[in-house]
Parts: sequence; structure tokens; C-alpha cells
Amino acid sequence: MRVRRGLIVLAIVALGALALSPAIAWLQIDPLPGDINLNWQEHRLFLPFAQSLVASIALGLLFLWAKK
Repeated sequence: MRVRRGLIVLAIVALGALALSPAIAWLQIDPLPGDINLNWQEHRLFLPFAQSLVASIALGLLFLWAKK
């Protein structure tokens, strides 16, 4: 039963990171290790995986604390 709960928490954190990535990119915070920045010709792609993950974990802990 613990494995399922752990997978659910991991999925929620991953989905939260995915949902928060546009907002984190809009804030233009310096990239953390784990963020991906690709530049080619006249195009730029920034994928803030680490920043989104940190924000998602912080919000998840905040919601868990507020729930108790």
C-alpha cells in the first residue's frame, strides 16, 4: 500500500512541476542545475524542470501543512 501512495505523491509533484513551468519561466529566475536551455539559430527553448519541481514541492508541503 505504501508503494502506491508514494507513486501518487510522485505523480502529483511531477504534474505540479509541469503546470508551474510556464509561470516560473515568466519570472525569469536564474536557471538552477537541472534546467534545460536550448539555443539554435534564432530560436530559444527554456525548460525549467528544477525550478518547477522546487515550487511544486514547496506548494505541496504548504497544502499538507494547511490540511492539518
